[in-house]
Amino acid sequence: MNNKSENPAYCGLSQAQLDSHWMPFTGNRQFKQDPRLIVSAEGKYYTDALGRKIFDGLSGLWTCGAGHSRPEITEAIAKQAKELDYSPAFQFGHPKSFELSHRITELMPEGLNRVFFTGSGSESVETALKIARGYWRKKGLPSKTRFIGRSKGYHGVNFGGISVGGIGANRAIYGQGIEAAHLPHTMLPENKFCKGMPTEGAYLAEEIEEMVALYDASNIAAVIVEPLAGSAGVIPPPVGYLKRLRELCTKHNILLIFDEVITAYGRMGSNTGAEEFGAVPDIMTTAKQLTNGVVPMGAVIAKQEIYDTFMEQGGPDYMLELPHGYTYSAHPVACAAALATLDILEKEQLPQRVKGMSPQFQEMLHSLKGTQHITDIRNYGFAGALSIDARDGQPAIRPYEIAMKMWEKGFYVRYGGDTIQLGLPFTTDLSEIDSLVNALGDTLKEVD
Repeated sequence: MNNKSENPAYCGLSQAQLDSHWMPFTGNRQFKQDPRLIVSAEGKYYTDALGRKIFDGLSGLWTCGAGHSRPEITEAIAKQAKELDYSPAFQFGHPKSFELSHRITELMPEGLNRVFFTGSGSESVETALKIARGYWRKKGLPSKTRFIGRSKGYHGVNFGGISVGGIGANRAIYGQGIEAAHLPHTMLPENKFCKGMPTEGAYLAEEIEEMVALYDASNIAAVIVEPLAGSAGVIPPPVGYLKRLRELCTKHNILLIFDEVITAYGRMGSNTGAEEFGAVPDIMTTAKQLTNGVVPMGAVIAKQEIYDTFMEQGGPDYMLELPHGYTYSAHPVACAAALATLDILEKEQLPQRVKGMSPQFQEMLHSLKGTQHITDIRNYGFAGALSIDARDGQPAIRPYEIAMKMWEKGFYVRYGGDTIQLGLPFTTDLSEIDSLVNALGDTLKEVD
């Protein structure tokens, strides 16, 4: 078969069609030589262009915990599109955005009760950073502009996000971003192969004191961290670390932002990472699982006092208190998808299911300890990662080869940097975890 377009694996696409799409976070040159095309999805499985069933070991991109093609969601979307496909996001509203915002606040820790809608996790982070700066200006403290992120943190791909983010490869080619310093990450040698939250490392939160000594709190707007760092390779917080961050931010009058784009709505076994780990931020960013990945949407949830500050300093009541927003903020179809998703999470008690099954996932995943190439295993909730040793000084080559072999065996896992990452669908059963882990073990033995 000489013509690629005649090969089922190419879905009839010509080379020109393949070439036209500049794909995100993808090795475009390699992919277009050997495309991996997904044509349908149902439940916990994808179907590729060759008709093979592929277990979705990352829930899409940490997005589809309730499973794919849920009829409750697709029916809600169809009904909404027929009834109201779009309404202007600025200066007019529609009922479902208010219904959804209230539902979200019911899932939040006490005090987080004002919701601003976005179109993605990256937009949520950008919105949170702007709210933080704007808040301090409204409070008469305009010098509080600097942000503190964390090494290995991922906060999306916009300029604010990559500035506070701590993954060098995501920043290197773009030059100067916004003012940001970075706390050390919490991956300590003594915590290798720790199950769940590591016991060592809470003291790393004290680095905020050094930041305050260097920059002065009068110049620091906010600290932003992921409760559990996902994209850097599933890095759970040390016991007591997030609570200490909270205490220090309060002490120095610095806002604390939790980026929960991955951890909110069930993956940690609770509604939020803040709930699971016992520390409440001033602002939280969410996305991904909010709509089960079906329609792009994000949400920023802020404390009442932050919202009130903008209202009180907003000028005449017809004026804009916060000159910020997106064309697709609170899109009606996205709101319908989110409401249906939250119904599923509640009705099927999926966060509770994750919490109940996490110990079995933990034990199965850690059974791989001692397998060649593994230098660390980390997990919490339905998130797990393997650190893989480098070959010939190249940390990314083995994870790539492992992921490709897993794809050939019918499993989709994420490879990023020197890690293999897992984000199980919330409905995954023990036999599926067993199959996934066994396939990983076999694959590790096959890779040089």
